[in-house]
Amino acid sequence: MKQPKAYKNSKFLSSPMARTIRILSEFLEPLSRFRKEGISNTIVFFGSSRILPPDVAKKQLQKLKRLHLKSSQLTQSQKNKLEEADVKHTMSIYYKDAYILSAMITKWAKSLPASKHYVVCSGGGPGIMEAANKGAIQAKGKSIGLNISLPYEQESNRFISKELSFEFHYFFMRKFWFIYLAKALIMFPGGFGTLDEMCEVLTLIQTKKVRKHLPIILYGKDYWKEIINFDSLVKHQMISKSDLKLFKFADTPKEAFDYLKKELSRKS
Repeated sequence: MKQPKAYKNSKFLSSPMARTIRILSEFLEPLSRFRKEGISNTIVFFGSSRILPPDVAKKQLQKLKRLHLKSSQLTQSQKNKLEEADVKHTMSIYYKDAYILSAMITKWAKSLPASKHYVVCSGGGPGIMEAANKGAIQAKGKSIGLNISLPYEQESNRFISKELSFEFHYFFMRKFWFIYLAKALIMFPGGFGTLDEMCEVLTLIQTKKVRKHLPIILYGKDYWKEIINFDSLVKHQMISKSDLKLFKFADTPKEAFDYLKKELSRKS
């Protein structure tokens, strides 16, 4: 029986021996698409996949309130569900803000020369990622989604430009593409994944592994200061006071946009 050529042997390509080939593919295939689409500058949005659109969060909260109004006494489980729905409704403001900020950036970027054109990029999933892609698409721009295959099958949101929708296997290759083309990063509230991405980027800049000018915004000052006690890190000499200058807090789309526009124009 004639054996298949190595590059057509799917069993071999899926084996541990061919891991380097698969890794290289996750570099070269996106590179070819980015070049074809003329993408060289991105502004990356990070944030939780769990944050709901405001209308969805409001409906869920109202539904629970209507159901529980019929009960004379709430059980602890019902109270917990109401509290969770209330938190989701409160956090949904970040979905709205990510959408608005992404649209503002996209409209501004379209007025710039092609060499300075910025394209919104996200992790491709729901939540903040969806909001960022939605804002860019509805502002008549392109939007990039760098999705990742996960056990619970995170699906790409529907607001990613078809030719710029990616599916990665390796987290480190996905992170590479987040940073390689990035000219600015915006960190919205998130969990382990967002914290991982934020801390890795800050470490790369702190240790000068990334030397380019890369403005970083932590969106939602109260959230980030509650989650991470930056002042205590300085107090215990785990970071330098100057490291606090590696990022800037912002609480409104306009505040974030004005800072990005100033920083990107200054370095253009």
